[in-house]
Amino acid sequence: MKEIILNVDGMMCSGCENRVQNALKTIKGVKEVKASHEEKKVQIILKQDVDEQIFKDKIADLGYEVIE
Repeated sequence: MKEIILNVDGMMCSGCENRVQNALKTIKGVKEVKASHEEKKVQIILKQDVDEQIFKDKIADLGYEVIE
């Protein structure tokens, strides 16, 4: 299994975390997603390889910023 960790700015509460988690879980190949507004991080566990850019685009679509 592969793990991706993204630094995400703009999440302010557990509601924001849930929005990100629910959106990313819909992407094929995702096993688990954990978002933390306090740590400003999103951890994604994959069942199969998925292009990281897909996650970055989805997070941006939600109105949050992925920090490189």
